[in-house]
Amino acid sequence: MRGFARVLFDESHREAWSIRPEHARAMNPGNPADAGYTEAAELLRRSGHVIEPHIDGPLTEAALRDRDVLVIAHPADDRWERTTGIGSPVFAPAELDAIEAFVREGGGLIVMAECEQDKYGTNLTELLDRFGIGVRNVTVQDPRNCHKGVAHWVLGEAQELSGTDDLLAGISTACFYRTGTLTVPAGGQVLMRTSATADPAGDPLAAAVRFGEGRVAVFADSDLFGDDSLHDHQQAALWTNIVTWAAGVPAAGSARAGSAAGRHPVWTALKTAVEELRPFQEKDGSVPAEHHASAQEIVGRITAAVEQLAPLFPHDAAYLEACVTDLRRWTAGGLGVPDFLDSLLAFQPQLRREDGLEHLVVFPMYTQNGNPNRNVEAVLCRVVWPDWLAALEAERYDNPMFVPIAFTDFTAGYDTNSAVLFPETIAVREVPPKFTWGGIFCDREAARFRRVSRAAADTLRLPLPPDAARLLDSQELAQDTFVLWDLIHDRTHSHGDLPFDPFMIKQRMPFWLYSLEELRCDLTTFREATRLTDAPHAKLVQYAILFDRLFRFPITGARVRNYDGLGGQLLFAYLHKHHVVRWTDNRLSIDWVRLPEVVIALCEEVETLYRDGIDRPKLTHWLAAYDLVAHYVQPHPASSWAKGVQALPITEPPRAWVDAVLPDEFPLSMFYEALAKRLGDVIDSTKGIRAA
Repeated sequence: MRGFARVLFDESHREAWSIRPEHARAMNPGNPADAGYTEAAELLRRSGHVIEPHIDGPLTEAALRDRDVLVIAHPADDRWERTTGIGSPVFAPAELDAIEAFVREGGGLIVMAECEQDKYGTNLTELLDRFGIGVRNVTVQDPRNCHKGVAHWVLGEAQELSGTDDLLAGISTACFYRTGTLTVPAGGQVLMRTSATADPAGDPLAAAVRFGEGRVAVFADSDLFGDDSLHDHQQAALWTNIVTWAAGVPAAGSARAGSAAGRHPVWTALKTAVEELRPFQEKDGSVPAEHHASAQEIVGRITAAVEQLAPLFPHDAAYLEACVTDLRRWTAGGLGVPDFLDSLLAFQPQLRREDGLEHLVVFPMYTQNGNPNRNVEAVLCRVVWPDWLAALEAERYDNPMFVPIAFTDFTAGYDTNSAVLFPETIAVREVPPKFTWGGIFCDREAARFRRVSRAAADTLRLPLPPDAARLLDSQELAQDTFVLWDLIHDRTHSHGDLPFDPFMIKQRMPFWLYSLEELRCDLTTFREATRLTDAPHAKLVQYAILFDRLFRFPITGARVRNYDGLGGQLLFAYLHKHHVVRWTDNRLSIDWVRLPEVVIALCEEVETLYRDGIDRPKLTHWLAAYDLVAHYVQPHPASSWAKGVQALPITEPPRAWVDAVLPDEFPLSMFYEALAKRLGDVIDSTKGIRAA
């Protein structure tokens, strides 16, 4: 999958562990779980990573090429362990050089050592010496701080880490079974130590160091991630955290490399013509009579460009033909208010959701959260529809109108904050009886999410779990994450107990109802993501919802009835009041273990409000919704709604009730006021952002 790590598990140096189930059984027929890292490998695969064994030949530059992480798990002479039986436990000098170069240039290395390391006939310590890490030749005992009363099954104590990497997110302890200890160089991070009652006491059991552009993690025991131990304590989470951290920053993909249309000179000519037409168009898209001659010549060039580019899009032949017809009819009719209903009805991108399929889109339209005028716009975009997402949509989250797309290029209407392509924005003579598709630009959503979230994490000094950090580092990974988020969110609008029509955005209702609806869809998506144990992007969806809602939404846009902003304020306040997020010593921290249950609890509060709302009169429901929000987010002290029903014009029509809402009914807290000042320039920089 795009953006995940490629892991090589060495089995060519007589390691005591194998990720191949059949080989683990051959190594230890009586107890293959004591020879297998098969569950650890499967856990990585379920997390999206690719893991393969290395069983042929030495570890060379070629063998390590295109890999992100190398795992070496306890090489040993056959006198001491049941091993893979392949190669020698001694790494040749050329192999040591190749591994060192691999790490220096950005690769990750994970090494599992052992107690009494010196006896195993391997030169593993020589390899670790290159990274400044040593393995002490001891066997730790700790009868007071041990697993199941076995003194040699030592419980490691998680250490408080410095820096931006939270390698121990959600982890408090792990069991080391007959373990040695480590020596760690200056600048390295000790992840776990023996307790004060251990012998030796306070020694490192696990460590992480950066070396060149790469990362190295070492454990003084190899059993803790074996099949018979992986699910003790938080060892499974520790394993995925370490592998993801060691993988480092993923390589960036190329978004536009495959676009013949994007490189075509006619596309450049089309963009130029659209921009020349823009100053002549009124708000409704019409062109005043004094500009007809110039505008007709420009529209003629737009029409010719669409005709010339059309052969590159055979799947859109009917639409592009109708677009040309609509352009010519608009010109012949004197360039009045444009009507592109026929071409809109012919454009059906939802019928071919194929990953990478490109569309040329030309319509007079406004862009939501962008240009309010119905100018002609031209967009090149491609569908983002990976196989795993198609399967989820078909089997679990049916949403036939949803079309995730990414920009190839665009005209000025999208040099804005707009990240959607919706049919209702297009100039038509009459509204179609039914809209059949909606496009969301996942690349723009992902790019601005990454920029703002990274800046927020740095500003708030929030240490990030390795998978969250990787999400912010990878545009491809973030795009696919947003596609899954959008799929479930969009579908949720029409599912559940609905006391009002969530799509009737032009209804006059207090803005906190729209806030709760958008938040309900996100919280439902978050809850679904906790249940999708077989979807690698599910955990990343949880991070994306959390960070976008907490960091970007509250401080983006005007404070006039900002319903998305209020939803973020509510989520932050709820998590803060339940001690899941803390802002102490100018540093934000998150309780990653309790986070899911508390987010789901808020989701259930909102769902209860909706369910009860079905039986309530309108005003009663609006007041109940206000009370839910106001319980966590302080309203404006001058608010009539905060004073209760006695302060509202209840004898007048509902319009008067809405008019009583203050423009900024729920002002920003002091936390968000300070954050807005520090991130204002970052927010502004995301206007018109392209994938990066």
